[in-house]
Amino acid sequence: MLLGLRGVGKTVLLVRIEERAEAAGYATALIEAPEGRRLAGLLVPRLSTLLYRLSGVEKARVLSNRALGALRSFASAFKVSYAGLEVGVSPEPSVAASGDLETDLTDLLVMVGEAAKAADRPTVILIDEVQYLSREDFGALIVALHRISQKALPLITFGAGLPQLAALSGEVKSYAERLFDFSSVGPLDETSVETAIRVPIEKAGARISDDALLEIGERTEGYAYFLQEWGAHSWNAAPTSPITQEDVVSAGAKAVATLDESFFRVRFDRLTPKEQEYLRAMAELGPGPHRSGQVAAALGIAVTSAGPRRTDLITKGMIWSPSHGVTAFTVPMFDQYMLRAMPDWRPADS
Repeated sequence: MLLGLRGVGKTVLLVRIEERAEAAGYATALIEAPEGRRLAGLLVPRLSTLLYRLSGVEKARVLSNRALGALRSFASAFKVSYAGLEVGVSPEPSVAASGDLETDLTDLLVMVGEAAKAADRPTVILIDEVQYLSREDFGALIVALHRISQKALPLITFGAGLPQLAALSGEVKSYAERLFDFSSVGPLDETSVETAIRVPIEKAGARISDDALLEIGERTEGYAYFLQEWGAHSWNAAPTSPITQEDVVSAGAKAVATLDESFFRVRFDRLTPKEQEYLRAMAELGPGPHRSGQVAAALGIAVTSAGPRRTDLITKGMIWSPSHGVTAFTVPMFDQYMLRAMPDWRPADS
């Protein structure tokens, strides 16, 4: 499980893992878990494609076709409509058809793992935005993967999500912390920042000064997505090679404006006015993390009144709790954006 804030490159890493797995002969299924979608609906089309690929291996054909039948039963039990399963696939009525997600998902993934073993082709399921899975769905996935591990079947999972995912997995199933390896993905260090910016510039036949690299590093705090934007706008701002510190500074307004529109605002616009006020109060206190009581005080309301807003923002993936009673942004530099987006906001008691 890759854990990190927004913009650190978790999704890019999952895609690279998928590419490497495919190159090594694995069968893969990459899934994004958007907010509010159920796991069954996400899995069915991807597993269908994967199983059809496994069924092309002669020695795995029988088990793959049985798994496809179980997948059709699973889809029916959880009311998932997928045309790719409706032609030429007979359901397995006694498998993955009980309507209990833990039981049925376990049966289904075990059959997928057995088909993969018969095909001598290990299988990878990759899931992005795991924190958006419901507790029921996440719990069922953990149970199924635990069974896969017990049976030593060649099916592995990579996931990516926000930092709260580690604690959430332990809350859902206590043994999950032993089942997963949790890897933290954070901002790049100074050497990696230099590589990320300098190498593509030099490949394009240009150069960048050391001062310019330091300026980009300071302004982006090493976050991968921000580096992309600042690098691009610094390139466009530079009239000649090498790109200088002055070019980076002059690119600042456009880089910030682009980040506001492409990275920050799409998240801001999903929030209710009260949720926006909560984040603006957090921004008033600085980058954070902040005690929940401090945020409530900045809002001018009681902690109990601020609690539902905090809960909703955690559900939407805008904030997380590094420890009990503490709140932090999941989006780097979102405090700075909130100051720009709501410059005239004042606490209720001011």
